[in-house]
Amino acid sequence: MKHLLQHFKTLTKHPQNAEELKGLILQLAIQGKLTENWRACHPELLSGSNSASKLLERIKEEKEVLIAQKKIKKEKPLDPIPKEDAPFERPSNWEWIRLGDLMAMYNGRAFKKHEWSTEGIPIIRIQNLNKKDAPFNYFEGELLDKHKINKGTFLISWSGTPGTSFGAFIWDGIDGALNQHINKCVFHYEGINKEFFKKAINSRLYRLIEQAQGGVGLKHVTKGILNNLILPLPPLEEQKAIVAIVNELFAEVEQLEDATKTSSQLKEYFVTSALQRLAQADNVNEEWQFLQSHFTEFFTEKENVKQLRETLLQLAVQGKLTAKWRSRHPELIEGQNHASELLNRIQTEKQQLIAKKKIKKEKPLPLIEDNEKPYDLPKGWVWCRFQDCANIASNLVKPHLYLDLPHIAPDVIEKGNGKLLDYRTIREDAVKSSKHYFFAGQIIYSKIRPNLNKLVEVDFEGLCSADMYPIDSFVYRSYLFTYMLSKVFLKQSVKSDTRVAMPKINQAELSMIVVPVPPLEEQKTIVEKVNSLMALCDSLEEHIDNSQTQIEQLMQSCLREVFEMN
Repeated sequence: MKHLLQHFKTLTKHPQNAEELKGLILQLAIQGKLTENWRACHPELLSGSNSASKLLERIKEEKEVLIAQKKIKKEKPLDPIPKEDAPFERPSNWEWIRLGDLMAMYNGRAFKKHEWSTEGIPIIRIQNLNKKDAPFNYFEGELLDKHKINKGTFLISWSGTPGTSFGAFIWDGIDGALNQHINKCVFHYEGINKEFFKKAINSRLYRLIEQAQGGVGLKHVTKGILNNLILPLPPLEEQKAIVAIVNELFAEVEQLEDATKTSSQLKEYFVTSALQRLAQADNVNEEWQFLQSHFTEFFTEKENVKQLRETLLQLAVQGKLTAKWRSRHPELIEGQNHASELLNRIQTEKQQLIAKKKIKKEKPLPLIEDNEKPYDLPKGWVWCRFQDCANIASNLVKPHLYLDLPHIAPDVIEKGNGKLLDYRTIREDAVKSSKHYFFAGQIIYSKIRPNLNKLVEVDFEGLCSADMYPIDSFVYRSYLFTYMLSKVFLKQSVKSDTRVAMPKINQAELSMIVVPVPPLEEQKTIVEKVNSLMALCDSLEEHIDNSQTQIEQLMQSCLREVFEMN
């Protein structure tokens, strides 16, 4: 208990922990761990006529009176509770009780669709319990008393989807008609604390769900299972104390959760704003230094780091990461080193390869219009078509000749970052049709669903699936790879108006994409800078993983405290 409260704020740093934290609080509450100090300070409220044993006697006596008055039916007595069936070790002055000995339950009315109306009494369905603003259907006919509910009626939803539908509720709305799959619950003893038993039942939902019947996704808990649910019975005044403490802790969790969400929104705004400034800045170094000083403070989510990677790639292919380098090395971007001269040399090399029949002759492509250029280029750079700086290979082979070669398919490449996952050989994947052979030094690019932007540099030979293109780069390979990872390339490769379920980019479309080509030495410098910055992003993600792992370990430690102290 001390461990949980000590780290309360830390555990709510991630909003997804809030519900789990509330579950922990409930578990502590119904085990009597939240009221240990209260019991020590109020011994007079726990003994004699105030004891749990006396309360249990009154509940049993009231039940017999109700049976005698024929207000409830006499049913087969529920089994006594053996010590070994107790769900946990309770305080010594508490008792155990089965839910069926505590209350009578009446299922709601099975309204037919043709009975629904737009006027009359509202029909209370499961969605109305879970969402206060859920719309009502209405009923204008006669109702039995057991199907009528008003503010303060205790309800148990016993059918639906585990995790969303089951639970105990105290109705807080207008008078209504109860729909089927919800039990109206009438306590045998009016002096019981409804709020405590609502929390006690909800703390044991996992047990009800374990026993639920039905198919996948839709289950129901029978009345027999509900009647036999074992619950703790503290003295009445302690029930009230437990409710007060739980409500106070829940309020604190929600307050911390709201603060966390607000903080996350502010961080998101800062990150988005800072990255926009970085992408648009003339002086990238100044903006970068500002951003870098706030890394650990604001880059606390992987989505933020993903945005950072995308911004850095865009800066790289716009030449903004190498502005200072160009000012220091004018001789490496002019004359024979100008990108236009590099493209001329590439065209000469490609013609030689065509003559030797090592690559296919290409169809001439139209000149690049100004409206095709995504941005202005730095001095020494030029725009070209993808076909002008690369070759899309298509070497078909008979797979039985290459059984032990690596087999690369789109599903072994991470989306948008070019990282290769574990892959198998063509023999292990039992490939039977012809595939594309690739060489070391090529880029493999997935033509299926180009919006996923799956590509990888390979330094080994192997076979890739027919859904991929092996690509020869005539510029510095890692520079072309960097550009293909950027949003500038991605925007051109994805058809915004496609209605195809599994879109592709064909060779003609890929060949037409425009590529910014820097001088060769600057290409190498860009790759060095990008690799260094991506390593920094890797470190940020590792820091986030470690932080989340520590919080998860802390949560597990609190769970052990709750369940191992019995």
